[in-house]
Order: sequence, then C-alpha cells, then structure tokens
Amino acid sequence: MLQPSMERVAEQTAAYAKGGDLMQADGDSFDYVVVGSGAAGSVLCKRLTEDPATTVCVLECGPPDRHPFIHIPAGFIKMLFNPTYTWQFQTAPGDGIGGRRIPTTQGRTLGGSSSINGMVYNRGQREDFDNWAQRGNRGWGYVDILPYFKRGERRIGLADDRIHGREGALPVTDNDWIHPVNEAFINGAQELGMPRCDDYNSGDAQAGVGYFQRLINRGYRHSAARVFLHPARATGRLDVRTDARAARILFDGTRAIGVEYVDDRDRKTRRTVYARKEVIVSAGTANTAKLLQMSGVGPAWLSQQLGVPVVADLPVGENFRDHYSVRIVARVKNIRTMNEMSHGLSLAGQIARWMMGKPSILALTPSVVHWFWRTEDTMRQPDLQGVFSPASYKQGFVGLLDDYPGMTCGVWQHRPESTGYVRAVSTDPFEDPTIQPNYLTDPMDQRVLVKGMYLARNLLHTKALAPFFDRDELPARDVRTDDEWLDYARRVGSTAYHLIGTARMGPASDKTAVVDDQLRVHGLQGLRVVDASIMPNMPSANTYSSTMMIAEKASDMIRGRPPLEPVEGIAA
Repeated sequence: MLQPSMERVAEQTAAYAKGGDLMQADGDSFDYVVVGSGAAGSVLCKRLTEDPATTVCVLECGPPDRHPFIHIPAGFIKMLFNPTYTWQFQTAPGDGIGGRRIPTTQGRTLGGSSSINGMVYNRGQREDFDNWAQRGNRGWGYVDILPYFKRGERRIGLADDRIHGREGALPVTDNDWIHPVNEAFINGAQELGMPRCDDYNSGDAQAGVGYFQRLINRGYRHSAARVFLHPARATGRLDVRTDARAARILFDGTRAIGVEYVDDRDRKTRRTVYARKEVIVSAGTANTAKLLQMSGVGPAWLSQQLGVPVVADLPVGENFRDHYSVRIVARVKNIRTMNEMSHGLSLAGQIARWMMGKPSILALTPSVVHWFWRTEDTMRQPDLQGVFSPASYKQGFVGLLDDYPGMTCGVWQHRPESTGYVRAVSTDPFEDPTIQPNYLTDPMDQRVLVKGMYLARNLLHTKALAPFFDRDELPARDVRTDDEWLDYARRVGSTAYHLIGTARMGPASDKTAVVDDQLRVHGLQGLRVVDASIMPNMPSANTYSSTMMIAEKASDMIRGRPPLEPVEGIAA
C-alpha cells in the first residue's frame, strides 16, 4: 500500500502546526499546492504567481511537454495513444452501449489534455452559465463569466470586441485551410436551412454552420502549458514537479495542509509538499474524484470500503457526464481528401507547406467545420453539436485514416441527461478508477441522438455536396429506422472526451454538490477544486475553454480580488 502510516501523518500534522522550520524538515512548503497542470492548473499557476510574494508548487503526474508531436497540431493522433503522455482510461461496460468499454484518454503531461486535444475554442451558450447561477451559484451567470473568457483570450481576426478579448495570452485564430469539400458541406447545410455562423462563441447566436475557431497560431498548438504555465515558471515563483503522482491530500482535522505524491518513474519514492494557504485540486474530472476519494473526501460508504478515515461525507464522483459522439462516414469522389494527403509525396508537400508557414493539414484541428442545430423547430437554441472533416478513420482502428477518400460528419447531444460516476477502487494511486458514464441510458438522450444522426446523414446528401459524394460507408444505407439508428449508435459511438461534474458546484443545501460557488469543498478548509469536475451541468460546447474560464475566475477568488466588472453593452 502507498497509503502513509498514521504515525507519519501525525508527524506531518504536528510539524505543520508548529511552524515552517519543522515542516521544511519533512517536505517543502509553498503558499499554494496545485495538483494537475492541465487547462485549469496552468491558468492558476500563471495568475497566482503574478503576486510577487506568492509561491506555488504544481504537481504533474506526467513528463514535461517536450515531445514535438505535442506542438505540431497533426501530432495529436500520435499522442492520443502514447501512454507516456496520456491516461489510457477506459469506461466500465455500459448497458446503453452493448456492454462495450470505451477508451477515455486524458492528457498526462504539462498542459494536461490541452497538449493532446482537438484545439477547438468553443464556449457554449449564454443559457449554460445562467443555469449554473440559477442553481444557487452566485457570480456564475453569463454576464459574470464573460469577462473571464475575455481576459485570457487574444482573438486574432474579425470579432465583436464586446465578446472577445484582444489582450490575453491565448491566441484564438480562424481556419486558414480551405478545401472544396468543406465549402460544399457548408453550402449544403445552408440548403437545409442552417445559416452561416462565423462566431458561434457570441453567446446568443450559436445556431448555424461554419469553421471552428482554434488554438493554433503560426502552425503550432498553443496549449495551456505553453501559454500560461511556462511563463509562470519563468518568474521563479513556481516550482513545477513532473512525474509526481498525487497519492493523498493531507489534513489537520478538516483543514488541507499538503499532498503526498509518488515518483511516477520508480513507483516507490514518496514525498510530501505542504501548502501554507490552500491545496487546489485541478487534476481533471476523473483524477480529481479519485484523489479526493482516496483522501477520505467522498461518500462515507466508499471511504469505508477503501479503508480510509472519513474526512468529509460528500457526493464526490457522482453527477458524472460526458458527450457521446457518433460519426457518419461517406466515400468521396472527384477530389483528394486528407486521407490521401497524409501519405507519400502528398504528405511531403504538406510538410513543406507547414515549414514555410502556409496552410497545411499539419496545422489543422481534427474537426474543421462546426454545425449547431435544433432537433425541434420550437427550440430557441441548438441541442446538437456536429462536426465535419474531409477525412475518415478505419472502423475498429482508432487513429488510422481510411485508404479510400472519405469524409466524416459527427454529432452529439449538447446536454445529456444520462449521468454516471467515477470511483476509486483502492488507495493505490497507480490503479485507475472505475469510470461509468451510463451512456444512452436516458430515453431523452436516445431520442435526441437518433434525430441528430438522421440530420448528419442528410447533411452528407445535399445537392451542394453531391459532386463529391460517392456512397455511404458507415453506417450502410440500409440503416433507416429509429431502432436501427439507435443500434448503430450503441455499437460504434464513443466519447467526445468532455468529462465533467464529479465535484459539482452548488450551495450546501444541494445534496448533489461538493464545492460552493467559491469552489471551496463543503465543510473543509484550505481545499478547493478548480477544473471541469465542478461544472454543475454540461455546457453546450467542448469543455476546454470553459475550464480555463473557471480557473481565471477562481484565481481572483483565491487572491481575494473583486470579480471583474461586467462587459459594457452586454445585458444580463
């Protein structure tokens, strides 16, 4: 067992109570200890170290982000399956997905998933955040959080400056790679009644079709580590510890005082680091739940099952949600797609273009085109997100492009009703938690996704796309009824990697809540959670940009600063 002895914990607690000198004898101390260097952790490190008198230590289980494929956008497909830089999680078998296990990869390097993700910048709808506020979370409505989206953003290109930031560090750019199949898809969507939407991040006008905004600039990925963490490290006030696998949060009664971690390389050496002010858990939705539970913060029955003292009886790990994505694939004719461009002389040409700073498939998001739409005409806002690319992947071989020219239209439901859980199975930090999303167990999710798949197929059968459409590949054309579509979704659907909710934000009166609206863990002191796990409900978007916004807002709370003023001209 890697769990420390009770005698050792007592010694650490006594050292903390007596002061800095004794504490230093057992482990280093900082003002703040941040667990996880992903989207949230990197932003926190940057903002907290802006105070000259503040020191921060960040623990990252993975290695440094030096691998070149991290920084070349097309390299994501290589990094996604590299266990050195990723958590190779899998879901538990699910009744709604035919008993399958689904790979649920998460980033495990500096920058976390921002170093391996699809680089899409997608905030969601105004209603997402107004709903958070309506649940009793003061200061989390759209007008409250918009300034925090803007603070980190450096929007490059045409945009409404009331909505987008120009002075932040995070470059948000427009797609510069134009392909005839993409243009035909967009024109075809307009045939079906979707308007052209160039700024789905406006908050109020998400519906439509267009190109994704992305976190790629001058041919390179701009991860949270590159943009926020590495500049913070240069201040000398941030201690970055890689290969540091968090094993347990240490407590003095109900106050968090530090973290014990294990050297991920030898899997034996244990060290402690202490927090004079706060421990901040930003380990990602799955690992945050696991660490809290291993530390005695979670359902009392689970703490007892794990054999750890109950520090706080809270629903950690519950309310887990994820987007469940299904892809529709067609064969392409009369033009080359990314499938052919990624091999031989064509690939050499694309590499040359990338090296010269020209548009290239090496500098693309995996999904190039977005479409947001409604399953019912009476809806004011979309309940579907769709994606499109002139590329396709081999069935059963994730990450391998097809040998034939192909195109893919994917779709998922914005706000799934199916909820699951994440649970630690032991106190061994090297053992993965149980991840059970319960995909497609709610009838509403089934109905919405079936309608979305019908629409996705129709988008591949428009007049505008007809010159390039050869035939349906996945599923076959004989899939037509609702039951056949649902069966297809159960057999081939997968995660969109948008895990949220295991440390839900809400008032103490909300029995499903783990943290309050200051992101402090209920009933404890010196412990906050700052990452996607605190999201009360799923946003109608990818989760990366919202996670950075959460960290921006949390940093002001932690520093005792007043919230940013609402944006002038944006009504509540």
